[in-house]
Amino acid sequence: MSKKKPRKTSPTKRPETEPRRSVAVTPASPCPCGRDATYRDCCGACHQGRAAAPTAERLMRSRYSAFVVGDAGYLLATWHPSTRPAGLEFVSGQRWTGLEILGTTGGTAFHTEGTVEFRAHYTLQGQAESQYENSRFVREDGAWVYVDALPPA
Repeated sequence: MSKKKPRKTSPTKRPETEPRRSVAVTPASPCPCGRDATYRDCCGACHQGRAAAPTAERLMRSRYSAFVVGDAGYLLATWHPSTRPAGLEFVSGQRWTGLEILGTTGGTAFHTEGTVEFRAHYTLQGQAESQYENSRFVREDGAWVYVDALPPA
């Protein structure tokens, strides 16, 4: 989704996508990523280009929140160009319900790469499900970007 204001902190130009889905997350809502902050002050700041994720974990959290609010443009803009798909489609009826960070390696201001192991919970057709992944991130031009999921150990 294009924004009227340019993203000053984005590692890449924000691609054109389908319009953002309407969801129950407001700027004053608790952030979907699970941190103790409002969406506006946490992941919303990243989604709107007012802040950049300072660590791989914070990028993972902001990407999870982008799935919650249906922000495909942010997801694509924070995806490494070598693995970024041409577009994204959200699963109709899927509702993301929680994020657990299980572990991290690297991924701080002192690193150029890192991993974030997580479990994202959702419901689909009334069934509670979860997605497990150990994601790989790199810093490109000073900004963290998602590369891919590591194969299961």
